[in-house]
Amino acid sequence: MLALLIFGGGLAQTTLAPALRIGNVTPDIPLILVVLLALRRGPEVGCLSGFATGFLQDTAAGGFIGAQALTKTLIGFFIGQLGGRLWVREPLVQIPGLVLLSLAEGLARYLLLQVFHFPGAFGDLMLYIVLPQSIYNGFLGAVVVLTLTTAERLRGGIPWR
Repeated sequence: MLALLIFGGGLAQTTLAPALRIGNVTPDIPLILVVLLALRRGPEVGCLSGFATGFLQDTAAGGFIGAQALTKTLIGFFIGQLGGRLWVREPLVQIPGLVLLSLAEGLARYLLLQVFHFPGAFGDLMLYIVLPQSIYNGFLGAVVVLTLTTAERLRGGIPWR
């Protein structure tokens, strides 16, 4: 089931995300998937899903292989660790967390690419790409989390795993 979710997230990024584009901003569906899986299933699943979805994104984009994989692996692991220690089951905690993690992942990816002399300017990248994508991830993540929460309540409180 986990492999199907990971592959589905990668497939959704290449097929559904361009259709959801607003201006030049597309959501990072695999990151949303990694954060939600890590919160619900722990650091091991978060780490594994982060690596797999990031690697799929890297190979589909045709750019620097490993940047997305590394940053999503780290995000999945750390949010999975925090998920067991903090009160993160509430949607009002998950959505701002997703926005902050999207910002952190964009910053980490930029810093990683700077090691290889990426020519992008920090301010422009953060203002025009990372910040709008983070906000969009928050809105899309809110839809997903509220849908899962509603479905969970309809199932009689049985959590989605």
